[in-house]
Amino acid sequence: MYIRYLPDDHATHSVGEKLAQLAVAPLRIYLSGPLGAGKTALVRAFLRAMGVQGAIKSPSYALVEPYNLSNFSVYHFDFYRFFDQNEWEESGFRDYFEENAVCLVEWPEKAGGLLPTADLEIELAYQFEPSPRGDSVNRTESAGRRIEIRALSDKGQTLVDQLNEQQ
Repeated sequence: MYIRYLPDDHATHSVGEKLAQLAVAPLRIYLSGPLGAGKTALVRAFLRAMGVQGAIKSPSYALVEPYNLSNFSVYHFDFYRFFDQNEWEESGFRDYFEENAVCLVEWPEKAGGLLPTADLEIELAYQFEPSPRGDSVNRTESAGRRIEIRALSDKGQTLVDQLNEQQ
């Protein structure tokens, strides 16, 4: 497992960039966490590091944004607007999880248990880091994020090991 406190957007982007440097298709990465926790920010940093130029749109309304890179395709999904798991079946997205693709899925839980197994699960959550003084009278906290990356395959475990070696 890879667990870190991310104090700001720069730290979140850094993790996305590191993941991109290690990513090789086929790869499935599922991202969970509350609204605004940094899922899309991490994906945007990942895509930039993969060489995507121009605007990187959130797939909130289109449900998927495809990116054709030189060696493989990257698909960025956002299932936030799914109301039940049958929408996954009806969407025809199963074909996108092909051998030569990296699939980044926000809100995978909205597809129920119908998605193919992930290589990595990433959970982002808000976290407050206490002041170094630690006193309760003049305590100030800074808002950041906590990231947990879990491997669910051998390929995923290799990526987690490589991320941990970089720290």
